Amino acid sequence: MPATASSPVATAAEAPRRTVHVDVAGRPYDIHIGPGLLQEAGARIAALRPGARVAIVTDANVAAVHLAAVEASLAATGIEHVAVVVEPGEKTKGYKGLEQVVEALIGARIERRDLVLALGGGVVGDLTGFAAAVLRRGVDVVQAPTTLLSQVDSSVGGKTGINSPQGKNLVGAFHQPVLVLADTAALDTLPVREVKAGYAEVVKYGLLGDAAFFDTLEKDWRGVIEGGPERIFAVAKSCEAKAAIVARDEKETGDRALLNLGHTFGHALEAGAGFSDRLLHGEAVAIGMALAFAFSRRLGLCPGQDVTRVERHLQAVGLPTRIADVPGDLPDTDGLMRLIAQDKKVSRGALTFILVSGIGEAFVAKDVDGAEVRAFLDEVR
Repeated sequence: MPATASSPVATAAEAPRRTVHVDVAGRPYDIHIGPGLLQEAGARIAALRPGARVAIVTDANVAAVHLAAVEASLAATGIEHVAVVVEPGEKTKGYKGLEQVVEALIGARIERRDLVLALGGGVVGDLTGFAAAVLRRGVDVVQAPTTLLSQVDSSVGGKTGINSPQGKNLVGAFHQPVLVLADTAALDTLPVREVKAGYAEVVKYGLLGDAAFFDTLEKDWRGVIEGGPERIFAVAKSCEAKAAIVARDEKETGDRALLNLGHTFGHALEAGAGFSDRLLHGEAVAIGMALAFAFSRRLGLCPGQDVTRVERHLQAVGLPTRIADVPGDLPDTDGLMRLIAQDKKVSRGALTFILVSGIGEAFVAKDVDGAEVRAFLDEVR
């Protein structure tokens, strides 16, 4: 059964709350989208899982802004809860961070019928989801994403995991949430740089399969960044697109790989930058998408005007589009090629890229010639 919305996402001029329903292998769940949802977490969890205890996992930055509201919501409905607070940043999404969270959950005696609530951005969501997946061989997780990137991407679809020193997201599991609460008001507390980084994952959905959505974003991107009806529309539209793909291909054996548009180059750049604030994930994806379009043009697959259009839009938003836009040193071409070779889509050493024949027309390209990639990187560096 495909993913559906409870009401159609009609136009960006309308801004009611939205609910996107996801049905993955008989484990359906809802993505609720709109302002004020964190204050309703207790009531929604009590209705979903009566009697469950809840462990909130968050980072110190998010805790300072949102933890009290979530705890008050749980307390108001009589839900027993504990909080686990980790350090913010991508470096927490590793083996030490996983150990910290798992041991805290075991110490709090979280059982298989309880719930783990991931309150935060993509790092917290990925780390918490993986910890829940391995705790007692599987405890259910509720995702409460507080960044634009996590609301439209990492909180939906069940991909969880941590980084290895050798690459991004190389250790993990598929573990679908039982509920997603995407409180769009939470985005108002973010630095504009983080909102813009999250926007890269929004525009990705237009570039990979919905040219009309990209057209809309070219006109309305300021509203997505600044808030209002355009933001709710964009989050819901992105979630619908991802949910539909995930419902068809949960374990990424087919077209779910399209969601990695820009990520092969982007993940290599993130690793090369040391998973640091020098390059946020969404910024890496923006550069990666620009490179994917440019590489497709080099291979004779994509018209040059589409490459230019994509680059100009990302630049207008304030996102980087070139390797040279990353501050500080990066690995040379050989180093980037080694990082690309660790990409999860590599199969028996053969490189797989998401390439494009135009805006809204992405496809999975297997057995991409490494020599072509190397020559391209030498050219654009």
